[in-house]
Amino acid sequence: MRELHFKDNFWNTEIISTAGYDSIIQHLNDGKRTCKEIEDFMKARAAIEEKYAKELLGLSKKVCGHSEMNTLKRSLDVFKLQTENVSLSHLHLAQTMREEAKKLEDFREKQKEARKKVEQHMDTLHKQKAAQYKKTAEAKKTYEQKCRDKEEAEQNMNRNATTSSSKQQEKLYAKTQQAKQTAEEADRIYSQNVSLLGKMREEWLNEHVKACEFFEKQEVERIRTLRNVVWTHLNHLSQQCVTSDELLEEVRKSLEQCNIQEDIEHFINLRRTGDKPPGTGAAAGFHNNTLRFGVTLTGDIQSFQMESMQLSLYEGVRFPSADFISSW
Repeated sequence: MRELHFKDNFWNTEIISTAGYDSIIQHLNDGKRTCKEIEDFMKARAAIEEKYAKELLGLSKKVCGHSEMNTLKRSLDVFKLQTENVSLSHLHLAQTMREEAKKLEDFREKQKEARKKVEQHMDTLHKQKAAQYKKTAEAKKTYEQKCRDKEEAEQNMNRNATTSSSKQQEKLYAKTQQAKQTAEEADRIYSQNVSLLGKMREEWLNEHVKACEFFEKQEVERIRTLRNVVWTHLNHLSQQCVTSDELLEEVRKSLEQCNIQEDIEHFINLRRTGDKPPGTGAAAGFHNNTLRFGVTLTGDIQSFQMESMQLSLYEGVRFPSADFISSW
């Protein structure tokens, strides 16, 4: 299938019409607006990334698990560190987006300046062509009127050739000759304007083709650039996801090293207060070295009370007697 091109499809049968050219210019202006919209979109997205990154960075500085110890503390430290690294990666992403937006802005301005020269040249040609067309139309109108004046003078001279005096005939002849000369001059001016219009038309045709080729080339570049810009933008977003996951994977690896039993034992070894519970509560008699116990057992053991039990003394510590212990 034959490819379509601007230069073959934006003509008009009227010589002063610029409908085809105007259609191309309108499309290019719409394309320029699209470039600006995508540029603004990327700048706004960069601002969002930067705001998110700064808030995430502030969050990573907050106290989180300060009182924890051992393996869990190490995991939480890695968690905070990688949260900070994720925020820094988003800051880098925001900067990258701004750089891409700047490149698109430079591209848009470059195309704008290049188009400006071509448009100014074509606008000048359009004005010259329209002015020459108007001048030619006026010359044609004048020429046709002078031709009618000449014909009328000749007819008037022929009608009065036999009835008028020689002096009147001379006047009619002179008037006819004047009308003829005026018509010939009008014909010369009209022909000159037609020739100039023809040359201007040829120049405009050639320049219109060149302008169409230039504008089509710009449009190809614009579409290719926008496609690549959006594609690159998405690649950056995908890479950010990969980077974030790699950073978070470090946290997951650290959490895998978190040993619950080890942390329990670490706490015990660090903060232990002793491995012996207190003895059974006892009250010493006032007048002798006997202990009085009041013990009540419920449930599967029959309730009972024991009173006035003799305890032996050993190095200042009172222990239950052997009979008391065996009875349990």
